[in-house]
Amino acid sequence: MSRIRSEEFRSKVMGAEQAAAFIKNGMNVGFSGFTGSGYPKAVPVALAAQIRQEHQEGRPFKIGVFTGASTAPELDGALAEADGQGFRMPYQSDPVLRNKINEGYTDYCDIHLGLSGPMTAAGFLGKLDMAVIEVTAITPEGELIPSSSMGNNLLWLETAEKIILEVNHWQSMDLYGMHDVYYQPALPPHRVPIPITKAGDRIGQHTLRVDPAKVVAVVETDSADRNSPFKPLDDQSKLIAGHLLDFLEGEIKAGRVPAGLLPLQSGVGNIANAVLAGLLDGPFDQITSYTEVIQDGMVDLLDAGKMTVASATAFSLSPEYAEKLNNDAANYAKKIILRPQDVSNNPEVIRRLGVIACNGLIEADIYGNVNSTHIMGSKMQNGLGGSGDFTRNSFISSFVTPSVAKGGDISCIVPMVSHVDHTEHDVQVIITEQGLADLRGLAPRKRARAIIDKCAHPDFKPALEEYFERAQRVANSQHTPHDLRESLGWHVRFLETGSMKA
Repeated sequence: MSRIRSEEFRSKVMGAEQAAAFIKNGMNVGFSGFTGSGYPKAVPVALAAQIRQEHQEGRPFKIGVFTGASTAPELDGALAEADGQGFRMPYQSDPVLRNKINEGYTDYCDIHLGLSGPMTAAGFLGKLDMAVIEVTAITPEGELIPSSSMGNNLLWLETAEKIILEVNHWQSMDLYGMHDVYYQPALPPHRVPIPITKAGDRIGQHTLRVDPAKVVAVVETDSADRNSPFKPLDDQSKLIAGHLLDFLEGEIKAGRVPAGLLPLQSGVGNIANAVLAGLLDGPFDQITSYTEVIQDGMVDLLDAGKMTVASATAFSLSPEYAEKLNNDAANYAKKIILRPQDVSNNPEVIRRLGVIACNGLIEADIYGNVNSTHIMGSKMQNGLGGSGDFTRNSFISSFVTPSVAKGGDISCIVPMVSHVDHTEHDVQVIITEQGLADLRGLAPRKRARAIIDKCAHPDFKPALEEYFERAQRVANSQHTPHDLRESLGWHVRFLETGSMKA
């Protein structure tokens, strides 16, 4: 049976090269896709070829690229290699694009994921000329069955002047029913409270609406989502996970958290998966999740009956687990909800549900400020993503990291972070393989003692203690004492010598 069941849309079917020709130099284009799932596979590659041809003939060709979050080599990588991205938002993780950003070739606007759609709808980022959206199928009524991510797709479809659809036959038709497409006014003063009181609440419809008059092309594909496999769990990740799980057990005993925990949010990565693996063997039952991505560990929790529902906006699965979910999508659709990202990452809902957030970091300083995005203050790594949406609004906000990086030459606990993404006011718990620092209710100097004592690596702990003592002698206040002549000296030393060690 055809995936395109509307005659009006069947009349617009064409090849990727023909469709890509609708995209012109200087356009802003909203692409579907979020952490390597649900992104268009054919049109971006065809567009990259056209951009290279234009450049070879001496003509400029750059576009603005808007997405839900990171995508995959067929989109971000292809367009970056063709020197086709003049502007990029709100998040990326492609190595080629990262180099273009750090070289100053691509302007990168690092935006809270929950704000990226509404900011576009408001026109803050300019006009959205085109949207390229992957879907699973088109219904006889002309509505769209979403694929493996929701992201900003709803807002791109509503905001863009013209639309290209990719219908991907690889995506399971049994995804139908997994999506919770909630329509609300995009901008104030017309916004209304989102009626979610439990992670498993379904408040919308299963399909996306689209104005057929705006659709200029429909392209059929049959290509798998491309995510990287997760690394095997190492001892360091297991130690970090163990500290967090012990902390959560303590919160239950103290009566601050119910026995089944509060809804969990987990950032992407190996440590996050280690935490989820620890939950599989832990004492917690009837777990729920209100997060932005569903990872391998959450699928295991659902399979084991430990987790009853997982709410997100996309998948971030290893190839093995992506195939597994695709083959059994009908069953998982009963337990998984995919929402638009301005709902999955909505501060009001996160605060109401009392989410327990766990995210990664690049470095934290002794007072609890966190840098999630920049290497040595200037070099962009990936971006803020949704960590800010959840950190500021969660009931418990935690950050996890190894205590050292680069073979021990970099301390992830420093006197002062070289870039601030999350301030000490929002960061409650910091965890390394060395231990856990609970910062709630602590004044700055007591936070410093807790972080140095619990989280710092033994190779750097004496130097941190020495810095803290000196800062208290020379600072102009005892509230948050710093030696401003030395506070970023560790970063300077690394840039000059290749090590933070004195």
